[in-house]
Amino acid sequence: MRCSRRARTSCSAMASSRNSPPADQAVAAVNAVLAAALIEHVNPGASLAIALSGGIDSIVLLDAAAALATRHPVNLSAIHVHHGLSPNADRWADFCAAQCTARSVPLATHRLRLSRERGSSLEAQARSARYERLLAADVDVVALAHHADDQAETVLLQLLRGAGPQGLAAMPAFRPGHPALLRPLLELPREALAAYAAARALNWIEDESNADRRHARNFIRHEIAPVLAARFPGYPATLVRAARHQAHMAVLADALASLDAVGAVDETGLSRDHLAALPPARARNLLRWFLREEGLRPPSEARLSDMMRQLVSAGDDARIRIAQDSAEIGAHRGRIAVHAPAAPSFECVWHGESEVSLPRGVLAFERARGGGLAAAKLERTQVTLRPRRGGERIRLAANRPTHTVKKLLQDAHVPPWEREGLPLIWSDDELAAVPGIGVALAFQAAPDEPGWRVEWRPATRHPG
Repeated sequence: MRCSRRARTSCSAMASSRNSPPADQAVAAVNAVLAAALIEHVNPGASLAIALSGGIDSIVLLDAAAALATRHPVNLSAIHVHHGLSPNADRWADFCAAQCTARSVPLATHRLRLSRERGSSLEAQARSARYERLLAADVDVVALAHHADDQAETVLLQLLRGAGPQGLAAMPAFRPGHPALLRPLLELPREALAAYAAARALNWIEDESNADRRHARNFIRHEIAPVLAARFPGYPATLVRAARHQAHMAVLADALASLDAVGAVDETGLSRDHLAALPPARARNLLRWFLREEGLRPPSEARLSDMMRQLVSAGDDARIRIAQDSAEIGAHRGRIAVHAPAAPSFECVWHGESEVSLPRGVLAFERARGGGLAAAKLERTQVTLRPRRGGERIRLAANRPTHTVKKLLQDAHVPPWEREGLPLIWSDDELAAVPGIGVALAFQAAPDEPGWRVEWRPATRHPG
């Protein structure tokens, strides 16, 4: 760990190419944007937590917030996420604790336990886990210390990824929620924060990983941004402004999608016919909006085009399964739906529990009289719960023929992905009941006979 003091130029990759503002002007600028953000977004008496890494940016935010808290009363605290990736991580946590103690600010430290996962770097996991911890904080608002240079770097990264308006809007200054996310310093350049730190004689730590140019953001920060700042004096403010314009465009695109969704989107999903009837650009916009509303990340342009082709062009009887994130996109009876991926196979013995948790939901049993499964027949056999394997048949009434379970589920309009996770109830080797469909005639409780009513409670349609 390296503790720094008085904002040396090594702490700002671009300080050498731009003139830093005077100290008193920098302090006033930081205080002004923070005060304006608190007035606009944080109610008096609300709980506000600073996301504190110990770096110069978050230390500046902590220092300014602690000073302003007396004039704009909030319940101020700080959160430090100890990712454990650096040999200095313990000392960083101690440093953050000392800085908070000096300002009488309560600190919560969260230690991560990361393990390398296939296809994901530890750094990416650490970033994701950090945000998870911040978003799980029991506070009204979490304040992050991102500034204009961070925003400009994000815009450049999104441009290089071919992002649309949503991506090019980069980081919002405020995101509602519980907790809400607030970025009060987003309009100020890094050099203004460095000048504030110098004026206030602040200490901070330097994360050695920020100098590693193998990471795309660090490469832009150290190699590209100084060149842009030297050639274009308006950098990074011009890219911050561009991000605002893109945010406005994203809002308009969402507003158009909301209009197009009227009569097309309901609890069963998105209408295929409605999607096919829209002009291509509006159809892609609606599908992208629908997937985001369902909790999925936006697909790439090529993947979105492939989704459109499958979802619009496939026949009504075609089985569509498109994997996206940890979910699947399917179609049934003219509706596009997001659902959980195929359930893993399962088989378990029922021992009389009132509820049995299964991969795709909960099967509930309730004692009854004169209805449901005959309790006496179940007591003499082994009752097993397992999904369909194909070919199962059941007779539900004396005046009705035996039907395949598949046909009964189809007639009941149960989507294919829900059929896969539906547990069938077996008594030894006989099919006794299909939850939601009925009880086999041979296993139905007679009038006044003790029985079990069963109810299938499917899990949410998709994770998250």
